[in-house]
Amino acid sequence: MDSIETVWRKFKKRHTKRLRDRLILEYMPLVKYVAGRLAVGLPPSVQIDDLIGSGTMGLMTAVERYDPGRDNKFSTFAISRIRGAMLDELRSMDWVPRSVRRKARQLEDAYNRIEGQKGRPASDEEVAKEMAIDLRDYFHLLEDVRGATLLSLDEHCSADDGNTPNRIHDTVQDTSQVDPIATLEVQKMRKVLDESLDHLPERERLVLILYYYEEMTLKEIGSILGVSESRVSQIHTKSIGRLRMRLRPNREVLASARTEHRAIAKVGNRHEQIKRTYARAALGIA
Repeated sequence: MDSIETVWRKFKKRHTKRLRDRLILEYMPLVKYVAGRLAVGLPPSVQIDDLIGSGTMGLMTAVERYDPGRDNKFSTFAISRIRGAMLDELRSMDWVPRSVRRKARQLEDAYNRIEGQKGRPASDEEVAKEMAIDLRDYFHLLEDVRGATLLSLDEHCSADDGNTPNRIHDTVQDTSQVDPIATLEVQKMRKVLDESLDHLPERERLVLILYYYEEMTLKEIGSILGVSESRVSQIHTKSIGRLRMRLRPNREVLASARTEHRAIAKVGNRHEQIKRTYARAALGIA
């Protein structure tokens, strides 16, 4: 069998598919290496096989463009193109711009630092100061990152065995069947959520209850609280960010809870009534 140097010389002369495939197979470990390194910092929803697929396209491009006559190794030349192809694929999978994702992480980090230091929810002023911006820019930031709080049903979550990931929409069960285990799972999920809600500041907790339990619009909530609709939107975004931070340690509990409709309704009626009673009492309405 020809050496890899010989294959390169022949390929640059003839560019046959057979020679190209030989080179791709030779350097496929580079794709797996880059995919493994990149996957470390990515969420479970990103599958390493997807990274390898896009990285292979980058490898093919590198094989076509590489000049063996230049004084550089193919591995050095190829790795940047393989990684670039993977990053392009990741960007195409995300409906939220990178700049917004970056801002959302910065905001979440600021909350983490302040609440870790003070042991209580961070105020708007404290977060703005921590991020070295004024309050006006802080509120604009809340508007900018609002889209980052959306969740794709195609996102993967850890399965019960901790090994095989499932898409979130795969966990939605047939509503005509009642799974007894679902009741227990929903109870655990609600306990985690209730405890997280209890740690929110009063106004943020009230906005979530009115929005999700009373099903009021942002405009209706703003009218009741005496603030603008955009201000309610900011409070909502901020409270969702806090919840995401507090729920993260309980990711497995939430991922394992099968959101079966009838089980949730059976377990949740009392909890929902408590929340509604709280909201009405806080507002002084019947």
